[in-house]
Amino acid sequence: MQESIIYQDIVQKEAFKFFSRQLNSRFGEIDTSILDQIKELSTEELEALGEAFLDFSTISDLEAWLDQPIGSR
Repeated sequence: MQESIIYQDIVQKEAFKFFSRQLNSRFGEIDTSILDQIKELSTEELEALGEAFLDFSTISDLEAWLDQPIGSR
């Protein structure tokens, strides 16, 4: 079941919802273009972003992370 596309889609959507709440809590209203970029991340990329988020002090840190090539995140 964990390998099904539907299951993976649900996991990714829930991870996005959780992370977007964390972003709003820390930085206030987030620009939709940033949220759109985050929404396109895979579950694994969202997990990596969640770990990196602990070190972010500004929204610029998030933008810089998103601008990095996928392999170097």
